[in-house]
Amino acid sequence: MALEYWRKSSARTKRILTIVAFFLLSLIITFIGVLTPLASEEANEISNELNQTLENMRRMNNFQKTASIFGNNFIICLIMFMPIAGLVFGLYVLYSTGVVIAAESISSELPPPIGFLFLFILPVIWLEFLAYSTAFAESVWLTRRIIQHRGKGELIRTCIFISICAVILLVAAIIEIAMIAKFI
Repeated sequence: MALEYWRKSSARTKRILTIVAFFLLSLIITFIGVLTPLASEEANEISNELNQTLENMRRMNNFQKTASIFGNNFIICLIMFMPIAGLVFGLYVLYSTGVVIAAESISSELPPPIGFLFLFILPVIWLEFLAYSTAFAESVWLTRRIIQHRGKGELIRTCIFISICAVILLVAAIIEIAMIAKFI
């Protein structure tokens, strides 16, 4: 039944469904990272590394902070667009992100799953996951089209999706810096 729905769906619907599927997979992989058991020493070490990064960012002006956050996220996203390797890399990044969330939660004496859920109050997380899910989905579509010897046309769509993800991640970085300036 699901396969029949897929066959009858338009190309746009199939792409949207693929992005949604990767969005859910991204959440699951990140949550698995959140559930990774960490000793408090290990959690504190990871938390201290994150705090050092934040301290380095405090020395920057808002433009530099935005550029740094955007640049970091965009490079990760670009790699995720790569056929096959991008998917493996991206899943590792999301898992590692979950481990960092767990470490920060443990250091704040908060259960890691609660720390994970709190993050989804923020629009930044939704935007970043949307961009990464889009990159994953397009990676799969590009791989499929290359196998079908129709990769040239898909490269144009990939460039369009890269541009869309760049805008999404830039908006996310601007919102993140505005939130940091307001609340921290």
